[in-house]
Amino acid sequence: MQRLRLKADGRIVEIRDGKEFPLSPSTHMGAASNVAPALVPEVRSLRRRARLTQVEFAARLGVPVETIRNWEQGKRIPRGPARALLAVVAHAPETVFAALDGHID
Repeated sequence: MQRLRLKADGRIVEIRDGKEFPLSPSTHMGAASNVAPALVPEVRSLRRRARLTQVEFAARLGVPVETIRNWEQGKRIPRGPARALLAVVAHAPETVFAALDGHID
């Protein structure tokens, strides 16, 4: 039987011999999830290509800066609409930012 613990920062760790071992996102996401970690855009890379700070990137996407930090540090994985938005940012960042700012021609 596997013993798991949910940490306050959202990570899941396995408990073995009194020690904590972090689980990779694919290990604890289960079969119900169809999110392949390799398909999740590298958030830090996207942000740097856009030449934005974490604060600026968060503001442009309309999410808290803590969300960006958690994604970049691997504490959380973008899911659903956020994952889709980041995938589009990967292909057409200026178009996405213009649309979010309401400046589409």
